[in-house]
Amino acid sequence: MKRHTFELETIWVGNQGTGTSDYRAYSRAHIIRAEGKHEIQGSSDKAFHGDVTRWNPEELLIAALSQCHMLSFLHVAQAAGVIVELYEDQASGVLETRPDGSGQITEVTLRPTVEISGGDATAVPDLHHRASQLCFIANSVNFLVHHEPLTRVRSSD
Repeated sequence: MKRHTFELETIWVGNQGTGTSDYRAYSRAHIIRAEGKHEIQGSSDKAFHGDVTRWNPEELLIAALSQCHMLSFLHVAQAAGVIVELYEDQASGVLETRPDGSGQITEVTLRPTVEISGGDATAVPDLHHRASQLCFIANSVNFLVHHEPLTRVRSSD
């Protein structure tokens, strides 16, 4: 088995002068950095006193699943001779919280729309299934990842 290591840093930038002296006294703002990449401006969700203009961890987890499925799908489509011209995903996820403040993502639904211009359109559902099997992120989570793909065949007009 080959190992790959990924490194990044998360920096809290939400000290508003009194640190975490009170639950509402600090911002949840943070920055995620990795060598050679653009920063990601993060926060918690608005429900948890976060900044809605910044990405929250739940959104980033859903985005990681969506990206991973897309990249895996493009790979298996190319290998199968299916020419993908467009790929867009409208992904969503469900977070369930408990009275003690804990919680978890319980499911994510990926809704990729794929437009192809060549290859076997009837093979596309199987390609989504194979992409799901290959996706590193989907293989790392303990909740259901649903797929509701839509395929369009580009006309040769």
